[in-house]
Amino acid sequence: MPARQTPFELYAIDSLLSEEEREIRGTVARFVSDRIRPQIADWFESGELPARELARELGSLGVLGMHLEGYGCAGTSATAYGLACLELEAGDSGIRSLVSVQGSLAMFAMHRFGSEEHKQQWLPRMAKGEAVGCFGLTEPDFGSNPAGMRTTARRDGADWVLDGTKMWITNGSIADVAVVWARTGEDAKSIKGFVVPTDSPGFTARDVKKKLSLRASVTSELVLEGVRLPNSAVLPEVSGLRGPLSCLNEARFGIVFGALGAARDSLQTAIDYAVSREQFDRPIAGFQLTQRKLAEMAVALGNGTLLALHLGRMKDAGTLRPEQVSIGKFNNVTGALEITRTARSILGGNGITLEYPVIRHMNNLESVFTYEGTHEIHTLALGQALTGVPAYR
Repeated sequence: MPARQTPFELYAIDSLLSEEEREIRGTVARFVSDRIRPQIADWFESGELPARELARELGSLGVLGMHLEGYGCAGTSATAYGLACLELEAGDSGIRSLVSVQGSLAMFAMHRFGSEEHKQQWLPRMAKGEAVGCFGLTEPDFGSNPAGMRTTARRDGADWVLDGTKMWITNGSIADVAVVWARTGEDAKSIKGFVVPTDSPGFTARDVKKKLSLRASVTSELVLEGVRLPNSAVLPEVSGLRGPLSCLNEARFGIVFGALGAARDSLQTAIDYAVSREQFDRPIAGFQLTQRKLAEMAVALGNGTLLALHLGRMKDAGTLRPEQVSIGKFNNVTGALEITRTARSILGGNGITLEYPVIRHMNNLESVFTYEGTHEIHTLALGQALTGVPAYR
């Protein structure tokens, strides 16, 4: 019999990576194998995650803010960060989300737009996982339209006073610091970012319960009631929506790679299962319909990986544009979700149990499909890029 190949071997993906990139990917993959896989099904089933403990371990691993320069951050390439996200999400989307929100949202916001005081106070501790951050943009009534946010910041003497509610905030109830976006005037141009210690009076976080997706992840509602902050809490280098949207674009880049991890893990599970599972006196891998499913999944995964690496190289070269990141999220999350659904069909009844990772990945990707810009919003971003005509209103 011909030797079996993994989906990435089929595409010779390793030949496109540097030695350093392969080493980083391997280090993260071993961490996931040793620390995440043995317990993730139990965490998902119980809806509980030792997030603070994992944050410290991920800090020791060096993946928190790994693509940022200085302040205790590793300063790796964007492509290496993407590969780390792929391996983390092969473990679980919730683990990659913890790292993504910490590094690409909260830490990135301070690194790009914060004062030197913000950077010195928070970034070294966050890189080590000693402090956890969250990112407060989405509101209960304003997800795809952040310009409509109702959270306000008003001046009171030398201070700012914040009032409002944020929703679907990863890491919210375990965070030591929140980057919160609020209106300081009537229009979106007045939006500013604030670095908010979560022990500030008037700040509360409540976990979202009864989730059927991202169960191994902390998801919270943030409530700000008269939270008083000094003027030094403002992110000084940005105003308007450019600030939060830049951060979201950074996080979306990690998703472009991350979703492929969930897809690869599901596809490999389906291949292994098909080879060992017998029906009608032969492995189901020997049936043409099964092989068609496996081949189509492998091609979708391989093509998505080539796209992610291309976008990573452009990001490292400083030429990547937001609409190109939208291409990555549009294609790779949709493709990954379809791969997990098809893989589940190959596993049959076993596909709905947590003995196998597939339905967990499938459920998680339903959230990834929505957050950091819904599929519909990325569709319109690409439509605008092609026509020059915005269709948002």
